[in-house]
Amino acid sequence: MCTNVKMRKAADGTIVVGRAHEYAQVIPTTLAVVPVGFVGTSILPEGATSSVGWVSTHGVVGMSNFGNPEWLIDGMNTAGLSIHAQAMAPAYCTYSEPKKDGTDLSLNEFPAFLLGTCGSVAEVKAAAAGVNVWGIDVGAGFIPPLHFLIHDADSSAVIEFHDGVMHIVDNPTGVGTNAPYMDWHLTNLNNYLGLQNTAHPAVEAFGTTFAGFGIGDGLMGVPGDYSSSGRFVRAAAMVAMSDEPADSAEAELLTLHMMNALDIPSGIVHRPVAGELETDIAQWITLSNLTALRYSYRTHGDPTVYTVDFKDVDFTAPVRNLPISWDNGFVKFAV
Repeated sequence: MCTNVKMRKAADGTIVVGRAHEYAQVIPTTLAVVPVGFVGTSILPEGATSSVGWVSTHGVVGMSNFGNPEWLIDGMNTAGLSIHAQAMAPAYCTYSEPKKDGTDLSLNEFPAFLLGTCGSVAEVKAAAAGVNVWGIDVGAGFIPPLHFLIHDADSSAVIEFHDGVMHIVDNPTGVGTNAPYMDWHLTNLNNYLGLQNTAHPAVEAFGTTFAGFGIGDGLMGVPGDYSSSGRFVRAAAMVAMSDEPADSAEAELLTLHMMNALDIPSGIVHRPVAGELETDIAQWITLSNLTALRYSYRTHGDPTVYTVDFKDVDFTAPVRNLPISWDNGFVKFAV
């Protein structure tokens, strides 16, 4: 499970993207910094003699898995492009088999390749069309079924894998959750056209006046469950009806509140893992300010929001991993 939202543009033009990483088992995660000039190479498929390599023209900050800063699961680059790897149900994700012709790129390096070499959604579409993404297990115990949500200041798209074929679909909502495919989610929104952020007016019927009990009833019917389809509708409704932020600070704060509203408390959703039931939680959330170039995160055990301002990052230093805060509790003060 994962939830991704692109907040409406602020009055000063700021665009902020929020993402929640939701899973039962804590995947080893660190904050990665990938510099300009980083030489990336994809894992070589068995029997192949070459695979995709690249040199990063953009600096990247993001969340990486299993201690490898090249294995990004979420991130933003210095051009204001963000990419977010999110889970799909296995039935809705089938990667290609390796071609062994030099175009193979493992799904683990796919985000780093795109963030390092692309500055826009349009450039991502062109770059992705030239590689063959194949699945590999590098420590999770299975090949992760993923799709990739992509945003720049002007557009959004999603990369999906149907029956071994890569599909790139434009996403006018800027919202993404999980299965099924994006076109289904967009069609499903047609079932919720009556939602509004104002109260329903009184209705005369049967010679009687029927009126609501208070504000908020215009959103009656918004799914409150944590299914992929329910979270998609809820997130899309919140983005569409939210106030326009005034500036960068307001845009980040509004996105943070939206991600808090989509948070999954421990025990609400259980997932079968190795014959046991484990609880899904929002392990961490990130905020990608595509305009001010600020990347922020907080974790389930630490409500503090930590921010990396790109102007303070040395993107000429070697690639590196930094620990993130998993448990910091609440701040005490004297009264």
